[in-house]
Amino acid sequence: MTGTNTAINLSVFGIFVLLTLYIVYRASTRNVSASDYYAAGSSFTGTQNGIALSGDFLSAASFLGISGAIAVNGYDGFLYSIGWVVAWLIGLMLIAERLRNTGRYTMGDVMAFRMRQRPVRAAAANATLVISLFYMIAQMAGAGGLMALLLDVHSSVGQAIIIAVVGIVMVLYVLVGGMKGTTWVQIIKAVLLILTVTLLTIFLIGKFGFDMSAMLDRATQKSPLGEAVLSPGVKYGASDLSKIDFLSLALALVLGTASLPHVLMRFYTVPNAREARKSVVWATWMMAVFYSCTLVIGFGAMALVGTDKITGAPGGENSAAPLLAFQVGGTVLLGIVCAVAFATILAVVAGLTLTASASFAHDVYANVIKHGEADPRDEVRVARITAVCVGVLAIVGGIAANGQNVAFLVALAFALAASANLPTLLYSLFWKRFNTRGTLWSIYGGLTSCVLLIAFSPAISGSKSSVFPDADFAFFPLSNPGIVSIPLSFLAGFLGTILSKEPADPAKQSEMEVRGLTGIGSGLR
Repeated sequence: MTGTNTAINLSVFGIFVLLTLYIVYRASTRNVSASDYYAAGSSFTGTQNGIALSGDFLSAASFLGISGAIAVNGYDGFLYSIGWVVAWLIGLMLIAERLRNTGRYTMGDVMAFRMRQRPVRAAAANATLVISLFYMIAQMAGAGGLMALLLDVHSSVGQAIIIAVVGIVMVLYVLVGGMKGTTWVQIIKAVLLILTVTLLTIFLIGKFGFDMSAMLDRATQKSPLGEAVLSPGVKYGASDLSKIDFLSLALALVLGTASLPHVLMRFYTVPNAREARKSVVWATWMMAVFYSCTLVIGFGAMALVGTDKITGAPGGENSAAPLLAFQVGGTVLLGIVCAVAFATILAVVAGLTLTASASFAHDVYANVIKHGEADPRDEVRVARITAVCVGVLAIVGGIAANGQNVAFLVALAFALAASANLPTLLYSLFWKRFNTRGTLWSIYGGLTSCVLLIAFSPAISGSKSSVFPDADFAFFPLSNPGIVSIPLSFLAGFLGTILSKEPADPAKQSEMEVRGLTGIGSGLR
């Protein structure tokens, strides 16, 4: 379809993989403790961690999914970008500092701090595994579409093999490098991604004489929707139901960002709360630049490639950015963009795999099964075994979801995070009366309701864009359940607390408050 030179594309991609694997291997020589494997020994600066944080967050959904959504739906596709940038203010103001001071390795450390350890840690681990798997499936689906375009593979079997290879490489990153190696991969990937989208944006605007109006005029001519793509309402707003669906999506994007397990885990890689706040500031600025560029790239793809060609390419909407790169810079630029997009997927999936495996090993194995007395070497070994298992599940899920818009799939993971984690974290950090039953009701109430509503929504069945388009067992009308499951989780946590006869622990609550504000007693530098 693009007339690609496969040898050039594979060479660019191969160089990146070999370089990052070497860096991961070098970093792995200093993984001598559980702290090194889970949190890189808290050795990164706020600037380094902020760049890595943007690398961890800017996924295939951001680069491929949003560009494609804008190229097909225009203005409404950009709404994802707005939600994700605004969401970081919640992380900066409410979460980053207290989480860094209160926990050690995982989200479960904070949730279980003043609760009964075993049931709460098990619940936190379950939520982390489910959220991480949803997120990873989206990334793997993006990898399948991207490599299908890069290698011009149209068969479902060929794309399944590609997804499996992606899964194997990302598991290698985690097994060998731990958090330190994964962080360096994310830093390299973030710098490459920002440079690539910035240069592509400049080249693209240059093709229209640096006249944005000319580019937008061409875009409306190449879209079957005409000038409607420049205004709200193409995808969200055509009916009252679609407006509610958009509100639900916005809640999931804004509230889910500050409660994603792999994002929260990054705050433990810095030595103090000041560096944690600095991390969020750096990440926010980098993402503001990136998402501004995706707006130009999306409309540029609409103008130069055309909506019909994008939707008909391998990978569907996700192919907009690579096809635009070929149109602007030929085979070499296509190879570079595909390699950077592939690096994006590898870095994000590696971070997710590490988070899921760390949560199981630290929260379940070390603290539930071994009652907090596990040997650190055994804990790391369990984490590595878990990483392999999670990788296999992600490969299977990615094959099933191949061809879906990855931004849409990731939004479901955000709804899960906002439903299961955010209410519990906020209650734990700020509500003195909150207790163990409230924690369990909040986590499981949000997680279960969100999973069930997703399973019986148009996202899974009942429409042409569903994961299973030929089936129809949907009864929940919204594609994203956040508007129902998030308030339900807050309500469940509140009711569980006030209906429980178990009192809160005032001593642990006071200790948590002092640690959250000052970092005293955290055991970290």
